[in-house]
Amino acid sequence: MFEINSRIQADTVPVTQWPLCSVLLMNDSTYPWLLLVPRRESVVEITDLEAQDRVTLLDEIARASTALRQAVSPHRINIAALGNVVAQLHVHVIARNTDDASWPKPVWGAVPARPYGPEELEARLAQLRAVLG
Repeated sequence: MFEINSRIQADTVPVTQWPLCSVLLMNDSTYPWLLLVPRRESVVEITDLEAQDRVTLLDEIARASTALRQAVSPHRINIAALGNVVAQLHVHVIARNTDDASWPKPVWGAVPARPYGPEELEARLAQLRAVLG
């Protein structure tokens, strides 16, 4: 049975479900940051997915990127599937701006995470759900 890794669960808030992926918001208000987690067991690399799932994943990455662009008008969208800390396949889709805390470097470890406050979280979730469908 598929389960999202406990570390991912601890660091994120559920947003919605798409055909392949669970769409999660990273609980770090420093950056508008989505995680896409394909609901497939024992998948650690994109190449572990069946061919049709790889196509669907790419479509869902594009959908998440477009939604973030609509919601927050970033300078860039960063997309990464690293897996160095959490092996379970998950894709980071991060809205970046030239004035953000770590620009132009990667977001990991640049500054401590700043969890959303309750009202800020509800506002961000509503904003994202409106464009994510």
